[in-house]
Amino acid sequence: MISLTINGEKHELDVPDGMPLLWALRDVVGLRGTKFGCGMSLCGACTVHLDGQATRSCVTPVSQAAGKSVTTIEAMGDDAVGRRVQQAWLDLGVAQCGYCQGGQIMTATALLKNNPAPDRQEIRDAMNGNLCRCGTYNRIEQAVDRAAQEPREEGQA
Repeated sequence: MISLTINGEKHELDVPDGMPLLWALRDVVGLRGTKFGCGMSLCGACTVHLDGQATRSCVTPVSQAAGKSVTTIEAMGDDAVGRRVQQAWLDLGVAQCGYCQGGQIMTATALLKNNPAPDRQEIRDAMNGNLCRCGTYNRIEQAVDRAAQEPREEGQA
């Protein structure tokens, strides 16, 4: 049994230690917002937060998440920074097909939590490696910049 805290809730999972965290989230817990893209940590569609750090869940064994806090796209609306990022995405109409957007939003939120006022190059560097098949990279960068500019709620980075 592996004990995980996912989006603030404790889960006891009877899964092999080496199972990718992605499959534990999707197939065992039923959280389908985190997507499978490449299975090799190359595209970013599977990005979640592991203790606040953007992490590729397709190559992270579930055993590495034990004792840590896992946050998925489903919980971004509960996070002040995540809400700002999601609103910027909506305001700028970033998504086209939408497949990569969960991973993009997770990466952008982790960036803004660690660096509340990134410049454009820091945004590009942080988002590098998150692939968008529709090519909305300019809107993604603009949305992250907009979210960084938005007024912060009290006590928020």
